[in-house]
Amino acid sequence: MMKQIIINLPVKDLQKSVAFYKAIGFEPQYADESTTRLLWSEHISLMIMQLDKFANFATKPIADTSSTMAGYFSLTVESIEEMNDLMTKGLEAGGTESSEKSDYGFMQQRTLEDLDGHTWNLMYIDLAKMPTAG
Repeated sequence: MMKQIIINLPVKDLQKSVAFYKAIGFEPQYADESTTRLLWSEHISLMIMQLDKFANFATKPIADTSSTMAGYFSLTVESIEEMNDLMTKGLEAGGTESSEKSDYGFMQQRTLEDLDGHTWNLMYIDLAKMPTAG
């Protein structure tokens, strides 16, 4: 089996969350009445679960992401235009932009919160402009 990253997140409304994630480029792969797995790429996926289902797996209290940041997830994109397009689609699907766009010359990023307050960093990196280490 190939190595993968699977991010598991609790959501209040599974169907609305699926629509949000589809809007920003995730593709549904698996679903039942309380869980949906969505693919970002061949090796990166998102498993969203209704709160009660997620609670069955949790070993600690579930963070209230309306007032507490529980994680900061970054998604790279191919261009600035794609980053802006995904942000627009995410906002139209009910997300919020939680900070202003950042421009570091070689990297631009925008921060999008989903319907449940999970924080996503949409970022474009121009490798040709990236500073070298040392």
